[in-house]
Amino acid sequence: MSVEVGVRREVTYPESDGKPMADNTLQARYIVYIYDALEGLFRDEPDVFVAADLLWYPVEGEPNIRVAPDVMVVFGRPKGDRRSYLQWREDNIPPQVVFEVWSLSNILKDFVEKLNFYERYGVEEFYLYDPDAGRFEGWIRHGDKLVAIDDTQGWISPRLGIKFVLEGKDLVLHTQTSERIPSYSELRQQFIELRKEVEAERQRAEQEKQRAERERQRAERLAQRLRELGIEPEE
Repeated sequence: MSVEVGVRREVTYPESDGKPMADNTLQARYIVYIYDALEGLFRDEPDVFVAADLLWYPVEGEPNIRVAPDVMVVFGRPKGDRRSYLQWREDNIPPQVVFEVWSLSNILKDFVEKLNFYERYGVEEFYLYDPDAGRFEGWIRHGDKLVAIDDTQGWISPRLGIKFVLEGKDLVLHTQTSERIPSYSELRQQFIELRKEVEAERQRAEQEKQRAERERQRAERLAQRLRELGIEPEE
């Protein structure tokens, strides 16, 4: 039997882990909110890549070492579509910030595995939000460890420059100047209301234009009558 020597095995990196992005509408809503907020925040930064539910492979040749953060942010990498994040093809830059939105199906083991993974492979900030419980927690890197943040209410992310605020159970993101970052649905509603205001103002302007035209025509009729009486309107 002959054995081929030096033949390199082709490694496949699956683009899906077979798991849904979210288990329920509440979890999906907050994943989308965080992703949209960060994507919008860094829309003018060409070297900030934001992704949701994208498989991250930190080690070449190890397709079983992977995780798909609900949302991740990578500074130093260009925007653009990717089927997965193969770190060795991205200047070996790991995601610096990751978010997980918890659901009732998650268990403590899931959290421990993800915390250990993010700690081992270079994440600088890890945030965990449980919308059912209204709990928001965070960990920040100190050396080779991710250390829990004592109080995340009003915490400002060193990397992202955004503030996290719990309003009741709802997680709301703010800019450093305390400007609330609205969700897409809120933005949509603001747009609809603004469009109504613009249309109402247009109608008022049109009515004023029509009124002014009626006044002009009335003035012309009065001037004509005066001329018929031999009186110049200017007099």
